[in-house]
Amino acid sequence: MFTVTDSKRRVLPVLALSTLLFSSALFANDNFTLERKPVGKGAYEMALTGEPAALYVATSQSRKLDKGGIVYRLDPATLAVNQVIHNNLKPFGVAVNHATGTLFLGNTVNSAVTAVDVKTGEVKKTLVLDARKRTEDFRPFAPRELVVNEATDTVYVGGLGKSSVLWVVDGKDLTLRATIEGLGKSATGLAIDAKASRIYMTNADNEFIVIDTTTNKVISRTKLDQDGEHFYLNVALDTANHRAFITDSKSPQLLVVDTETSKVMKKIDLPVSLAVLYNEKRNEVYVTHRAAGKVSVIDAKNLSVMDTIDTPTHPNSMALSADGQTLFVSVKQAGSREKEPTSPDEVIRISFK
Repeated sequence: MFTVTDSKRRVLPVLALSTLLFSSALFANDNFTLERKPVGKGAYEMALTGEPAALYVATSQSRKLDKGGIVYRLDPATLAVNQVIHNNLKPFGVAVNHATGTLFLGNTVNSAVTAVDVKTGEVKKTLVLDARKRTEDFRPFAPRELVVNEATDTVYVGGLGKSSVLWVVDGKDLTLRATIEGLGKSATGLAIDAKASRIYMTNADNEFIVIDTTTNKVISRTKLDQDGEHFYLNVALDTANHRAFITDSKSPQLLVVDTETSKVMKKIDLPVSLAVLYNEKRNEVYVTHRAAGKVSVIDAKNLSVMDTIDTPTHPNSMALSADGQTLFVSVKQAGSREKEPTSPDEVIRISFK
């Protein structure tokens, strides 16, 4: 179960005292200002809620020392930690249903998904999606990305494996409605166009997969590129213009794909990429480059790079304010399985002018 405690009592052991709750402008130009703040070890995905206004950051904490993980609730305006939510399962992926006030967490190493009340921080329920035991020779499906259809209160969870799956989960009572199978090797990318009743996925077989959410059937699957080495990792949608922006963790490019035809419209030269996010309000695309330590800002109209933002160490996941004027980026410290980082991961707040 989750436990919720007062941040003044619980945050001190998690963060280094020398870096606790500081906020400093790292960089400012005519287009944006940037602030940073340490949070906790193992920061991954984030989600924003409007009522109450909060930025939730999923952290897995130490692999060796901590059994579970922590979700931090931050004030989006100051990045101050307002709440510390402990979880016996390590959270990685995050999605939110604003209509029901529910935060959904992907517990990757436990093959589970957890629902949390955003107002109280209390757990509603945890659903194990693949109960098979992990062995040296076998790995259960691993949840990675989560997306939500708020109108139907449905959560879609990608399960990575040699032949990946997509779980269709009832968000109200956290029960499994359906499992869509055979989605290729390591299907990581996941995006939803709820109005069009479409799910879009990518996998390590270089496929772009289109799924009908009314039938839970695969409509099409298209090989995006046969040449070179690719791993199409994440997907962001511009639904008004029927475009998907797809990151590549193996080749230095961002793909722009027509979602109606599944054909590549353009390849934008960028460093190898991780996360991608489309900002409808500003008609911009943001891409994190974990190895390069940068975030690219792309003009979605002419598909050219507008700005390159330098970040400390390794930028990871992103979240965007409702008005489209503030971008949040989780930033991981350098480390490995053998040698964990000694400093907490950070959250960067980029305010556009």
